[in-house]
Amino acid sequence: MFTERKRNEAEPSTSSSTPTGAEGTNTYRTTARIVGAMYLAGFVVGITGIVLIGSILGGPDHLATLPANSMLLAIAAVLWLMAVAWDAAHGVLMFPILKQHSERVAVGYLGFRIMDALIIAIMVLFILIQIPIGGEYVNAGASDASSLQALSTVFMQAQLDAYNIAMTTLGISGLILCYSFYKSKLVPRLLAVWGLVGYATILCGSVLEVIGFNLLTIHAIPGGLWEVFIGVWLIVKGFNPSAFASDSDKTDIDERDKEREMSLSRA
Repeated sequence: MFTERKRNEAEPSTSSSTPTGAEGTNTYRTTARIVGAMYLAGFVVGITGIVLIGSILGGPDHLATLPANSMLLAIAAVLWLMAVAWDAAHGVLMFPILKQHSERVAVGYLGFRIMDALIIAIMVLFILIQIPIGGEYVNAGASDASSLQALSTVFMQAQLDAYNIAMTTLGISGLILCYSFYKSKLVPRLLAVWGLVGYATILCGSVLEVIGFNLLTIHAIPGGLWEVFIGVWLIVKGFNPSAFASDSDKTDIDERDKEREMSLSRA
């Protein structure tokens, strides 16, 4: 009776802090689908933004053609701002799930996701600054044109550095997430290991990019492919339901195991 009373006292606090039963399963299933869709959408948006920005700012005399392409560059900037919102949303959506297994991990992941979003927002600002510089360049004389070209080059380098620093924070947040996946078994451990390798490659490659090496974003391929795969996985399979077993459920399982062992010993 003491065990039953203790279990009944514990049940209200458990249900008030985290969803349990069918309600909890539906909540986590919905979260998994949203996070998976955001992974896939973020990959598409990121690639599209990079291609657009590179096609406009990567030319030999990009300032001369920038006024005609200003709308396209602004669209690319908006795409990256969408990615900023999704980066922050990742941390918010995953916080209650990761918190069940480790509050430090949940806080760390949320913090680095927000940091990543802020740095990307700064990168977008450097991109948008190119539009008024291009407008002044078209109407400037020879002496002013050279100064504007130098200024544009400075902001392009700042944009690149901001991107690489953001990728560094992405690598750290990804390692935190995949470590939690591995420990909690929210997804198959093979997927978690793939993510750990992919994000470690992103982290190391981004640091090398910051200090001057040009890796041509090859270091982002393993982690990028992982995000596509985990996005599909979360939409189709979701998180492992057994990773969300409540304390009362675990107690019931332990008691059933003990009863089974006792019955076998008596037999």
